[in-house]
Amino acid sequence: MSYLILPKGYRSALTPEETEKGIKLVKDFFQQGLSKALRLRRVTAPLFVLQGRGINDDLSGVERAVSFPIKDLNDARAEVVHSLAKWKRLSLAEYRIRPGHGLYTDMNAIRADENLGNLHSLYVDQWDWERTITSAQRSIRFLKRIVRDIYSVMLDTEQFVCTCYPQLRAFLAPSVHFIHAEELLRMYPDLDAKAREDAICRKYGSVFIIGIGGVLSDGKPHDLRAPDYDDWSTPGENGLEGLNGDLLVWNPILERAFEISSMGIRVDPEAMRRQLKIAGKTEREKLYFHTRLLAGELPLSIGGGIGQSRLCMLFLQKAHIGEIQASIWPDDQREACRRAGINLI
Repeated sequence: MSYLILPKGYRSALTPEETEKGIKLVKDFFQQGLSKALRLRRVTAPLFVLQGRGINDDLSGVERAVSFPIKDLNDARAEVVHSLAKWKRLSLAEYRIRPGHGLYTDMNAIRADENLGNLHSLYVDQWDWERTITSAQRSIRFLKRIVRDIYSVMLDTEQFVCTCYPQLRAFLAPSVHFIHAEELLRMYPDLDAKAREDAICRKYGSVFIIGIGGVLSDGKPHDLRAPDYDDWSTPGENGLEGLNGDLLVWNPILERAFEISSMGIRVDPEAMRRQLKIAGKTEREKLYFHTRLLAGELPLSIGGGIGQSRLCMLFLQKAHIGEIQASIWPDDQREACRRAGINLI
């Protein structure tokens, strides 16, 4: 229950019927805009991959993947994807997608170790996207350009939803504020990472925090990030490290920072070796994905994930992700939500 926020006086602005229609409107409009803005084509993605090949996303390295044996493969184990960060890069190579173009897909995952609450469910749905880049585009400047392109689609989507539902009011900031995680720490040295996110989003509305995964001056990373997909250790602007980040906006319903996307420029062979060493995971260099990357068989890329239910929750101005998607919730949380006017599906 510590992860549950119950906004005082909350009532949904949309009926259940309007909500269901709104979910489809948001998803259809946003993914079409994203595809056009980043020049992405839609592909079909797996729900599970074989264990032990280094293809699944390890997230922060502690989450357990849901797995099962496959009878016709001598009980070799498959595991439900956490995300498709590495699979997408393999697909860029398979489809031979040239720089300036990419792919996106619907990613569905089960994350059994989530702390269930307003923002986190056992079921994760997001648009996973990946785009081939050149070596010259491995820069903070290019990363910011892509973030602005994505945010522009978000602004268009918000205006579209408010046109469809006049009872909703637009609230997104007109632009994104960029800040490195180390600069954010210096601004708010007495706050923990989540409180710093709340403070900066309250101030600017929409924020992209650069450098997620690398250790900061207080001896801790802003947040954990696996060592073998995002590049969080290459020096960027002002000597600060990191070519990745998180896109957050201020959520006026929950009155807190609200993460929409985690994304970044992906590791090249040099960065992956460096980060595997930092993380004490050099044994991964022998896995299928990693050997192909180190052999130069995978293109340079940028990519990320954008939460589908998160985006719908934001634009339809809901207090709980369970108002957008059907999942399993603790009985006490479901009852507390009912009493607070939050109707979980």
